[in-house]
Amino acid sequence: MPEKASSPKTFSVDALPVRIHDDQNSLAQDVAEIASDHVKAVLKEKGTAAAILATGNSQIRFLEILLQGDGIDWSKVTLFHMDEYLGVAPSDKASFRQYMKEKVESRIKPRAFHYINGDALEPLDECDRYVRLLKAQPIDLCCLGIGENGHLAFNDPSVADFGDPHTMKLVKLDDACKQQQVNEGHFPSLAAVPPYAYTLTIPALCSAKRLLCICPEKRKARAVKAALDGPVEESCPASILRRQTHATLFLDQASASLLETVDAAK
Repeated sequence: MPEKASSPKTFSVDALPVRIHDDQNSLAQDVAEIASDHVKAVLKEKGTAAAILATGNSQIRFLEILLQGDGIDWSKVTLFHMDEYLGVAPSDKASFRQYMKEKVESRIKPRAFHYINGDALEPLDECDRYVRLLKAQPIDLCCLGIGENGHLAFNDPSVADFGDPHTMKLVKLDDACKQQQVNEGHFPSLAAVPPYAYTLTIPALCSAKRLLCICPEKRKARAVKAALDGPVEESCPASILRRQTHATLFLDQASASLLETVDAAK
Protein backbone atom coordinates (compact mmCIF):
# COMPACT_ATOMS: atom_id res chain seq x y z
CA MET A 1 0.00 0.00 0.00
CA PRO A 2 1.38 3.50 -0.84
CA GLU A 3 2.16 5.97 1.94
CA LYS A 4 -0.59 6.58 4.46
CA ALA A 5 -3.11 9.35 3.86
CA SER A 6 -2.89 12.56 5.85
CA SER A 7 -5.33 12.82 8.74
CA PRO A 8 -8.79 13.89 7.54
CA LYS A 9 -11.26 16.21 9.20
CA THR A 10 -14.05 14.10 10.65
CA PHE A 11 -17.61 14.56 11.80
CA SER A 12 -20.88 12.65 11.64
CA VAL A 13 -24.32 13.37 10.20
CA ASP A 14 -26.89 11.20 11.92
CA ALA A 15 -25.34 7.69 11.85
CA LEU A 16 -22.89 8.47 9.03
CA PRO A 17 -19.19 9.22 9.70
CA VAL A 18 -17.73 11.71 7.20
CA ARG A 19 -14.01 12.09 6.44
CA ILE A 20 -12.83 15.17 4.54
CA HIS A 21 -9.40 15.15 2.91
CA ASP A 22 -7.37 17.98 1.43
CA ASP A 23 -7.18 16.34 -2.00
CA GLN A 24 -8.29 13.36 -4.04
CA ASN A 25 -5.08 11.41 -3.64
CA SER A 26 -5.20 11.52 0.16
CA LEU A 27 -8.88 10.55 0.02
CA ALA A 28 -8.14 7.57 -2.23
CA GLN A 29 -5.30 6.41 0.02
CA ASP A 30 -7.55 6.57 3.08
CA VAL A 31 -10.35 4.57 1.49
CA ALA A 32 -7.94 2.02 0.05
CA GLU A 33 -6.33 1.47 3.45
CA ILE A 34 -9.69 0.99 5.17
CA ALA A 35 -11.02 -1.27 2.40
CA SER A 36 -7.84 -3.36 2.41
CA ASP A 37 -7.88 -3.80 6.18
CA HIS A 38 -11.53 -4.87 6.06
CA VAL A 39 -11.03 -7.43 3.30
CA LYS A 40 -7.96 -8.88 5.01
CA ALA A 41 -9.89 -9.19 8.29
CA VAL A 42 -12.75 -10.98 6.53
CA LEU A 43 -10.35 -13.36 4.79
CA LYS A 44 -8.63 -14.13 8.08
CA GLU A 45 -11.99 -14.87 9.71
CA LYS A 46 -13.80 -16.73 6.89
CA GLY A 47 -11.23 -17.67 4.28
CA THR A 48 -13.21 -16.01 1.48
CA ALA A 49 -14.75 -12.58 0.85
CA ALA A 50 -17.15 -10.89 -1.57
CA ALA A 51 -17.27 -7.24 -2.62
CA ILE A 52 -19.24 -4.93 -4.91
CA LEU A 53 -17.29 -2.23 -6.77
CA ALA A 54 -18.41 0.92 -8.57
CA THR A 55 -17.26 2.37 -11.87
CA GLY A 56 -16.88 6.04 -12.76
CA ASN A 57 -14.05 8.54 -12.91
CA SER A 58 -14.27 9.17 -9.16
CA GLN A 59 -13.29 5.56 -8.41
CA ILE A 60 -10.17 5.26 -10.57
CA ARG A 61 -7.51 6.51 -8.16
CA PHE A 62 -8.97 4.51 -5.26
CA LEU A 63 -8.93 1.32 -7.31
CA GLU A 64 -5.35 1.95 -8.45
CA ILE A 65 -4.11 2.31 -4.88
CA LEU A 66 -6.15 -0.61 -3.55
CA LEU A 67 -4.82 -2.97 -6.21
CA GLN A 68 -1.22 -1.81 -5.75
CA GLY A 69 -1.32 -2.87 -2.12
CA ASP A 70 -0.24 -6.20 -0.73
CA GLY A 71 -1.70 -8.56 1.81
CA ILE A 72 -4.98 -9.34 0.05
CA ASP A 73 -5.20 -12.80 -1.51
CA TRP A 74 -7.50 -11.82 -4.37
CA SER A 75 -7.81 -15.45 -5.46
CA LYS A 76 -10.17 -15.83 -2.49
CA VAL A 77 -12.27 -12.74 -3.26
CA THR A 78 -15.44 -12.77 -5.40
CA LEU A 79 -16.26 -9.46 -7.06
CA PHE A 80 -19.42 -7.88 -8.46
CA HIS A 81 -20.27 -4.53 -10.00
CA MET A 82 -23.45 -2.59 -9.35
CA ASP A 83 -24.81 -1.41 -12.69
CA GLU A 84 -24.56 -1.65 -16.47
CA TYR A 85 -26.23 -0.09 -19.49
CA LEU A 86 -28.97 -2.09 -21.16
CA GLY A 87 -27.99 -3.27 -24.63
CA VAL A 88 -24.30 -2.35 -24.40
CA ALA A 89 -21.79 -5.00 -25.50
CA PRO A 90 -18.76 -5.75 -23.31
CA SER A 91 -16.45 -4.49 -26.07
CA ASP A 92 -18.02 -1.01 -25.96
CA LYS A 93 -15.65 1.52 -24.36
CA ALA A 94 -18.51 2.81 -22.18
CA SER A 95 -19.36 -0.66 -20.87
CA PHE A 96 -18.87 -1.08 -17.15
CA ARG A 97 -17.76 -4.65 -17.82
CA GLN A 98 -14.94 -3.25 -19.94
CA TYR A 99 -14.03 -0.80 -17.17
CA MET A 100 -13.86 -3.56 -14.55
CA LYS A 101 -11.97 -6.02 -16.76
CA GLU A 102 -9.38 -3.41 -17.65
CA LYS A 103 -8.97 -1.65 -14.30
CA VAL A 104 -9.56 -4.54 -11.90
CA GLU A 105 -9.79 -8.15 -13.08
CA SER A 106 -6.80 -8.04 -15.43
CA ARG A 107 -4.59 -6.83 -12.60
CA ILE A 108 -5.49 -9.08 -9.67
CA LYS A 109 -7.19 -12.25 -10.96
CA PRO A 110 -9.91 -12.59 -8.30
CA ARG A 111 -11.64 -15.84 -7.38
CA ALA A 112 -14.42 -14.70 -9.71
CA PHE A 113 -15.69 -11.45 -11.17
CA HIS A 114 -19.39 -11.72 -11.94
CA TYR A 115 -20.45 -9.32 -14.67
CA ILE A 116 -23.85 -7.98 -15.58
CA ASN A 117 -24.46 -8.92 -19.22
CA GLY A 118 -25.81 -5.64 -20.55
CA ASP A 119 -26.54 -7.15 -23.95
CA ALA A 120 -28.34 -10.24 -22.61
CA LEU A 121 -31.14 -11.36 -24.92
CA GLU A 122 -33.59 -11.68 -22.00
CA PRO A 123 -32.92 -8.81 -19.56
CA LEU A 124 -35.34 -9.98 -16.86
CA ASP A 125 -33.68 -13.39 -16.82
CA GLU A 126 -30.34 -11.64 -16.53
CA CYS A 127 -31.60 -9.84 -13.42
CA ASP A 128 -32.63 -13.18 -11.94
CA ARG A 129 -29.25 -14.75 -12.77
CA TYR A 130 -27.28 -11.94 -11.18
CA VAL A 131 -29.44 -11.87 -8.05
CA ARG A 132 -28.80 -15.59 -7.54
CA LEU A 133 -25.06 -14.97 -7.74
CA LEU A 134 -25.28 -12.11 -5.25
CA LYS A 135 -27.29 -14.16 -2.80
CA ALA A 136 -24.92 -17.14 -2.95
CA GLN A 137 -22.75 -15.52 -0.26
CA PRO A 138 -22.91 -12.50 2.06
CA ILE A 139 -21.45 -9.29 0.62
CA ASP A 140 -18.67 -8.12 2.90
CA LEU A 141 -17.86 -4.79 1.26
CA CYS A 142 -19.52 -2.32 -1.10
CA CYS A 143 -17.47 0.57 -2.48
CA LEU A 144 -19.67 3.11 -4.22
CA GLY A 145 -19.89 6.74 -5.31
CA ILE A 146 -22.52 9.46 -5.48
CA GLY A 147 -23.80 10.80 -8.80
CA GLU A 148 -24.21 14.47 -9.59
CA ASN A 149 -27.98 14.01 -9.15
CA GLY A 150 -27.45 12.20 -5.85
CA HIS A 151 -27.87 8.72 -7.28
CA LEU A 152 -26.35 5.54 -5.88
CA ALA A 153 -25.50 3.14 -8.71
CA PHE A 154 -28.25 3.93 -11.25
CA ASN A 155 -30.89 4.62 -8.60
CA ASP A 156 -31.72 8.10 -9.87
CA PRO A 157 -34.20 10.20 -7.86
CA SER A 158 -37.01 9.23 -10.22
CA VAL A 159 -36.61 5.48 -9.55
CA ALA A 160 -34.93 5.32 -6.11
CA ASP A 161 -36.84 3.39 -3.46
CA PHE A 162 -35.46 3.07 0.06
CA GLY A 163 -37.80 0.14 0.66
CA ASP A 164 -37.31 -1.48 -2.75
CA PRO A 165 -38.42 -5.14 -2.69
CA HIS A 166 -36.03 -5.96 -5.55
CA THR A 167 -32.32 -6.73 -5.41
CA MET A 168 -31.74 -5.66 -9.02
CA LYS A 169 -33.95 -3.94 -11.56
CA LEU A 170 -34.10 -2.23 -14.94
CA VAL A 171 -34.51 1.54 -14.79
CA LYS A 172 -34.88 4.50 -17.13
CA LEU A 173 -32.02 6.97 -16.66
CA ASP A 174 -32.89 10.60 -16.06
CA ASP A 175 -31.34 13.39 -18.13
CA ALA A 176 -29.08 14.61 -15.32
CA CYS A 177 -27.58 11.14 -15.02
CA LYS A 178 -27.10 10.86 -18.77
CA GLN A 179 -25.52 14.32 -18.94
CA GLN A 180 -22.98 13.26 -16.32
CA GLN A 181 -21.96 10.32 -18.53
CA VAL A 182 -21.45 12.75 -21.42
CA ASN A 183 -19.48 15.22 -19.28
CA GLU A 184 -17.20 12.43 -18.07
CA GLY A 185 -16.35 11.61 -21.68
CA HIS A 186 -18.08 8.24 -21.96
CA PHE A 187 -20.53 9.33 -24.70
CA PRO A 188 -20.42 12.07 -27.36
CA SER A 189 -23.94 13.37 -26.73
CA LEU A 190 -27.03 12.96 -24.57
CA ALA A 191 -28.75 11.07 -27.38
CA ALA A 192 -25.92 8.52 -27.45
CA VAL A 193 -26.37 7.47 -23.82
CA PRO A 194 -28.50 4.30 -23.52
CA PRO A 195 -31.89 5.23 -22.04
CA TYR A 196 -32.12 2.18 -19.74
CA ALA A 197 -29.77 0.37 -17.39
CA TYR A 198 -29.51 -2.46 -14.91
CA THR A 199 -28.87 -1.44 -11.31
CA LEU A 200 -28.62 -3.03 -7.92
CA THR A 201 -31.23 -1.42 -5.70
CA ILE A 202 -30.54 0.74 -2.68
CA PRO A 203 -31.45 -1.99 -0.15
CA ALA A 204 -29.15 -4.40 -2.01
CA LEU A 205 -26.23 -1.98 -1.85
CA CYS A 206 -26.87 -1.18 1.81
CA SER A 207 -27.05 -4.87 2.73
CA ALA A 208 -23.26 -5.17 2.42
CA LYS A 209 -21.56 -5.54 5.80
CA ARG A 210 -19.40 -2.46 5.14
CA LEU A 211 -20.15 0.55 2.91
CA LEU A 212 -17.41 2.92 1.75
CA CYS A 213 -18.64 5.87 -0.31
CA ILE A 214 -15.98 7.69 -2.37
CA CYS A 215 -17.07 11.13 -3.53
CA PRO A 216 -14.44 13.67 -4.62
CA GLU A 217 -14.64 16.66 -6.99
CA LYS A 218 -16.44 20.01 -7.10
CA ARG A 219 -19.09 18.70 -9.49
CA LYS A 220 -20.40 16.49 -6.68
CA ALA A 221 -20.71 19.35 -4.14
CA ARG A 222 -24.43 19.99 -4.69
CA ALA A 223 -25.28 16.31 -4.33
CA VAL A 224 -23.17 16.04 -1.17
CA LYS A 225 -24.89 19.08 0.31
CA ALA A 226 -28.33 17.62 -0.46
CA ALA A 227 -27.31 14.27 1.02
CA LEU A 228 -25.95 15.68 4.29
CA ASP A 229 -27.77 18.98 4.84
CA GLY A 230 -31.16 18.07 3.36
CA PRO A 231 -33.86 15.58 4.36
CA VAL A 232 -33.40 11.82 4.07
CA GLU A 233 -35.61 11.09 1.07
CA GLU A 234 -35.54 9.59 -2.40
CA SER A 235 -35.18 13.02 -4.05
CA CYS A 236 -31.52 12.61 -3.04
CA PRO A 237 -30.90 8.86 -2.95
CA ALA A 238 -27.48 9.27 -1.30
CA SER A 239 -29.16 10.72 1.80
CA ILE A 240 -30.00 7.13 2.84
CA LEU A 241 -26.34 6.74 3.82
CA ARG A 242 -27.13 8.79 6.93
CA ARG A 243 -29.11 5.81 8.25
CA GLN A 244 -26.36 3.26 7.66
CA THR A 245 -24.27 2.68 10.77
CA HIS A 246 -21.86 0.55 8.73
CA ALA A 247 -21.15 3.26 6.13
CA THR A 248 -18.45 5.93 5.84
CA LEU A 249 -18.46 8.87 3.40
CA PHE A 250 -15.12 10.15 2.04
CA LEU A 251 -14.96 13.69 0.61
CA ASP A 252 -12.29 16.11 -0.53
CA GLN A 253 -12.30 19.86 0.02
CA ALA A 254 -14.01 20.42 -3.34
CA SER A 255 -16.92 18.01 -2.83
CA ALA A 256 -17.41 19.29 0.75
CA SER A 257 -17.26 22.96 -0.23
CA LEU A 258 -21.00 23.69 0.09
CA LEU A 259 -21.60 21.91 3.39
CA GLU A 260 -22.96 23.81 6.36
CA THR A 261 -22.00 20.93 8.66
CA VAL A 262 -18.31 21.07 7.68
CA ASP A 263 -17.72 23.75 10.32
CA ALA A 264 -18.19 21.03 12.94
CA ALA A 265 -15.36 18.94 11.52
CA LYS A 266 -12.37 18.27 13.75
